[in-house]
Amino acid sequence: MHLFGRTRELQALGEAFTDSARGHGRLVIITGGHGSGKTQLVHEFLTTLNSTGAHILTGTAGSAERDHPMGLAGQLLRIAQAECAMSHPAPSAVHSSPDVRRPTDPAHQPVGAPAGHDTAAETLLRLAGGDRPLVIAVDDAHAMDRASLQTIVHLLHRGRSRRVLVVCATSGHLGETRSPAHTELLRQPHRRVRLAPLSEASVGELLAAQAGRALPGHIRDAYHRATAGSPLLVHALLDDSTHSAPEIGLPVAGAAYRQAVLSLLHRGAPGHVRVARALAALGGLAGTVPVGELAGTTPAGTQEAVDVLNSSGLLDGHAFRHPTAAAAVLEDMDAVARTRLHGRIAHLLYRSGAPAVEVARHLRLADLVPAGWGAGILRTAAEQALAADDVERCTDYLGLVLRDCADERERHALSVALARAQWRTNPAAATPHLEPLREAALAGELSMRDAATVLRYLLWQGDTELAAQAVATLVHAQSPADAQIVAEVEFVRQWFYGVALPGKGAPVAGLDPRRRQAHAGTGGLAARVAALIGGEATDDSAAAVAQALQGHQLDHLNLELAAMSLLAVAHADRPAIAADACDALLERAVERRATTWQALLGSIRAEIALLQGDVTTASQGALAALGTLRAESWGVLIGLPLSTAISAHTALGSYDEAEELLKHDVPEPMFRTVFGIQYLRARGHHFLATDRPFAALGDFETCGRLLREGNPSLQKGIPWRSDLALANLRIGKARTAREWAEEQLRLPGGHSSRARAMALRLLAATCKPHRRASLLRESIDLLKACGDRYALAQAYADLSAAHYELGEYARARLVARQAAREAEACRIESPVDAHLLEDPVRPDSADSDAGPAILSDAECRVAGLAALGYTNREISARLHVTISTVEQHLTRVYRKLNVANRSELPSKMLDHRIPKLSDRWAGTHSSAG
Repeated sequence: MHLFGRTRELQALGEAFTDSARGHGRLVIITGGHGSGKTQLVHEFLTTLNSTGAHILTGTAGSAERDHPMGLAGQLLRIAQAECAMSHPAPSAVHSSPDVRRPTDPAHQPVGAPAGHDTAAETLLRLAGGDRPLVIAVDDAHAMDRASLQTIVHLLHRGRSRRVLVVCATSGHLGETRSPAHTELLRQPHRRVRLAPLSEASVGELLAAQAGRALPGHIRDAYHRATAGSPLLVHALLDDSTHSAPEIGLPVAGAAYRQAVLSLLHRGAPGHVRVARALAALGGLAGTVPVGELAGTTPAGTQEAVDVLNSSGLLDGHAFRHPTAAAAVLEDMDAVARTRLHGRIAHLLYRSGAPAVEVARHLRLADLVPAGWGAGILRTAAEQALAADDVERCTDYLGLVLRDCADERERHALSVALARAQWRTNPAAATPHLEPLREAALAGELSMRDAATVLRYLLWQGDTELAAQAVATLVHAQSPADAQIVAEVEFVRQWFYGVALPGKGAPVAGLDPRRRQAHAGTGGLAARVAALIGGEATDDSAAAVAQALQGHQLDHLNLELAAMSLLAVAHADRPAIAADACDALLERAVERRATTWQALLGSIRAEIALLQGDVTTASQGALAALGTLRAESWGVLIGLPLSTAISAHTALGSYDEAEELLKHDVPEPMFRTVFGIQYLRARGHHFLATDRPFAALGDFETCGRLLREGNPSLQKGIPWRSDLALANLRIGKARTAREWAEEQLRLPGGHSSRARAMALRLLAATCKPHRRASLLRESIDLLKACGDRYALAQAYADLSAAHYELGEYARARLVARQAAREAEACRIESPVDAHLLEDPVRPDSADSDAGPAILSDAECRVAGLAALGYTNREISARLHVTISTVEQHLTRVYRKLNVANRSELPSKMLDHRIPKLSDRWAGTHSSAG
């Protein structure tokens, strides 16, 4: 450890040596806190004397020597004897020399021998009798035994006119009181060198020397704040920081720092150690609690300890400068003693009226629930911790109370409260607390709020039958507040999970939020959402729900209600509004570190992106949400992010990724909820995209059956009939497809513009070209209104194909470009044939001065049908023109394309990039018959 910032102190020692070398005996007392560098300063000073020829004797007055008279003096005499032995090699000369012989070995003299210290002092002084000055350096002089102290004092008295310098480094304290040796030394004529902590500039110099360059001021300041300029602590932090990184940055407190802290701690008296431990345990409350009562020290002793700890750089007032220092001090304690200390602190804090959270912190660390008041304090602190989003601390407090609770009803309430807190971050962790409460919930042994929590658990895990039974038993609520809770649980059960009561297709009387008064808060929100879902929405109802969400406070009861509200707004053709509201709620969930909320809201946000046609964002968001919770924590809700991710990857053409997602294990009860239905729909569309239409048909038929049997009220909101129409269209059953599409369109409200648009598009695929184009234009208008750009790209592609079949090639190209633009916005491949995005070229004609010729739209229509093999009569009937007109068009086509007969038309049209009937149209046409 190099010395920095001690130039003046070294200079003072040098001046004292110069005076002593001239025959003026000197005493220099070096004072400073523990770790201030006293020993290092002495060592550095003695190094400067190597070329002076001085006799140098060094000794340390440690605690081990304190009970042995002449302990320190013995060290000095042994060094003196060794030095003389080197100067006089003959053993007889050494032992007989009067200059170094000790009449009685001081280390073995009887206690209280009257002449020991005088004789030792004279023996030492003989070394100063020659040409070489004598320098005696004593470290930890405050711990000097009395006989050695008398030796040093006698030497100082006799050496005032001798070439003697005595340097004593002392902290000034011995145990709890002022050191007698220190006090006695101060009575002698002396020069004091006081070692103050390193200044910020000196710390910066030290850091620069280590780094090889000047470091920024904020790094220097950080080191100084953490150490108060203690050289020992600064070097320890440097060791840790350079160990973890090649460059010196902000201080890192590791093993070296912890060791330095403990070294400083145990240099002090036992009482100082006890005070340090009490302060470390108290933390921020150190200034408000009688520390002496905890440490067993007097007020004066406590203050003395605080002063010493401050001077050593550990404390700033009553607080540790670095949290690692406090942790190291506590970890150094015996575990039982540490536990008892926290218990005593908790009692002191409780008696002083400290906040519950502070008392509870120490009760937890003491693993203690005092009779009479402990449980109440811990429960209060748990509520406050949860309000501050500290789930871990909340569950620790509640778990401690539950462990010592014997009352069964109280244990039920504690178990629910504990599960409610754990649900925020890990629903699976709540299972052991809620599983035993199923019967209690059915029997009405829980409060309404607690019963609602158990019901949410049942639904989350897919136990829909038991949940429905429990809801039915709660119909007769005793208070408006309880009735509101029951109504909200019923709303979530029916509309979010999609589970009806056994044998019922509608909510139990008195539970339907649509028939209840729209109370403030979540009650009013539930009623508005139910209106949207039930098809009773007005133009402003979606905006009203979104507005209500803006002030919505997420809590343990209404997360699913908020999620259902977002989905309702999105499906009511307001996905942009839903996205903004969801982003706001998601931001709050992240701020509150609520993992479960983040996962569910992230899944909803991905679903909204899918409804907007942003399939890339949907896939990324769904996968991120899926990874937020472990699979066992998702319960049946795993179907939500999975279905979105599968649908998005399928839309992107990432079929392998979708297949991998389909390999995820899903709980069987999921298929009794709406999440299972959404999963089956996503899988079915993936099957269609990968040429497995019959497998898709099976999934879609299952969706319809589950909805009819489980919750008919949801059928209007899930377009499974359109799914069946698409599957039948793919297997060539156009008539069946048309029937399903028409049935979807006949539904009396309750389905979004998006659902109607998709049904119109499917119906168009079964119709003749003119009718098809009309239906597709209506579908496109609806898709523009609802904001689904992916479906819009597909509809534009269909319309382009319809215009092409009608021979309206210019329109086909125009609409194809619109399809391509929408596809580009969705970051997917264009759904139209590439030739429709290119301008046709005129064939070169060597015989024509007018330049290249191009076919008119009418000629293109005739040529296109002729190239497909249609006869002139068939073309005439299809285009509603005379056979003569067909022949005239073909004549001009032959001349412009320089062909002899119609068999050459396909290749010539391809050569000149003249539009042909697209594969998209051909596939549709073949199934429309």
